[in-house]
Amino acid sequence: MTLPYRRVLLKVSGEALMGDGSFGIDPTVVKAIAADVAEVAQQGAQVCLVIGGGNIFRGVAAAAKGMDRTQGDYAGMLATVINALMMQNALEALEVDTRVMSAIQMSAIAEPYIRRRAVRHMDKGRVVIFAAGTGNPFFTTDTAAALRASEMECDALFKGTQVDGVYSSDPRKDTAAKRYDTLTYMDVLSRDLNVMDAAAISLARENRLPIIVFNIHAPGAFQDVMRGKGPFTRIDAAV
Repeated sequence: MTLPYRRVLLKVSGEALMGDGSFGIDPTVVKAIAADVAEVAQQGAQVCLVIGGGNIFRGVAAAAKGMDRTQGDYAGMLATVINALMMQNALEALEVDTRVMSAIQMSAIAEPYIRRRAVRHMDKGRVVIFAAGTGNPFFTTDTAAALRASEMECDALFKGTQVDGVYSSDPRKDTAAKRYDTLTYMDVLSRDLNVMDAAAISLARENRLPIIVFNIHAPGAFQDVMRGKGPFTRIDAAV
């Protein structure tokens, strides 16, 4: 079955890699996500990823405790590199050719991010993992995901989260939270919905990049939402 998207970016939060833990990486979760990505890639879609670092270090939280925000953000970028290497290892164990490209140069473990090289990798069927955010402090990995998806001319940005779409509030804390099937970019901004930060949403809006939010932990969820199946929320210019 032909997938409706030619090239996509999957954004995975660092917290998604923790599993049931409160910190670090659960190898079982990483393997499950990698298996889902591998299946999509093997069906012919070009896939790239951005993985957050909140499971290891979060610059904003460190700044709140007195650490310099810029230094904290750089530490958070390094955390995303660790997660990217773990995902690369899991994908390559499934015989998926994978490249990690870092916005901060560290040539011993990752390629430097060069747009044309990234596009070439994907044209050759390789999965590309973008690490170290945008390489700049004060920008989240959500913004990095929207930026890289726009640069790669992706058909859509898929955000894998802990819940099955966008809600009016955290459904894990508020049983009355309303779930949305569709939203516009302006809906997200005006209602201050906790999906992605405003810079990421604005960047997606400017580039008319659809955002699909779904539960990354549901078995085969990435494959399903690629085909428009299963629960998810679509954020677009018009609905």
